[in-house]
Amino acid sequence: MEQSVTSKTKIKICGLSRIEDISVANQLLPDFIGFVFWDKSKRNVTKEQAADLKRYLDKKIRAVGVFVDVDIDFIADLVSYGIIDVAQLHGSENEEYIKRLRDKIANTSNINTCRIIKAFNINHMNSLDEAENSSADYIMLDSGKGSGVTFDWSVLSGLTRPYFLAGGLSPDNVGEVIKTLHPYAVDVSSGVETDGVKDADKMRRFVENTL
Repeated sequence: MEQSVTSKTKIKICGLSRIEDISVANQLLPDFIGFVFWDKSKRNVTKEQAADLKRYLDKKIRAVGVFVDVDIDFIADLVSYGIIDVAQLHGSENEEYIKRLRDKIANTSNINTCRIIKAFNINHMNSLDEAENSSADYIMLDSGKGSGVTFDWSVLSGLTRPYFLAGGLSPDNVGEVIKTLHPYAVDVSSGVETDGVKDADKMRRFVENTL
């Protein structure tokens, strides 16, 4: 999965939990939206809620399920029902976990093209080698589980693999970040919220400022 620096950076808007959020996303057409399946998050949704939201989502947008050390069967179930198209692993999932997840999806679902994103907390890594060598389809560099806090992005200068960038992105800084780092994709959640709720104007400005 190669990306030249002239390629358009992809957009992921994460933590959608209301039909209003889906309506705005359908207008803006980001490449990905995210449903959070983690009960410690204020953006947590159930399987039933996500299924309802996915029905209204424009088919050009891929739905990402965000998980933290969950049972593999739960992810495979969401994939088999077409609720998610991509699985984002945001916990301590290792290479064995990724392999078992791939095998489970391939054996239990007709939808065996589900991609896997492995998120890495930049503050807990001794080097970028772990991310570089991950068998996941995509990697994400973040400062925590939806913390909304930036990190020293200059540490990514040695990374050769395309990556999702998350943590502290907003409509005000995303344009400069893309110009400087050329990430494969940018991922935003709290940066497009007001009082903990997705803000349609901020979502629009974020997408506009990636162009």
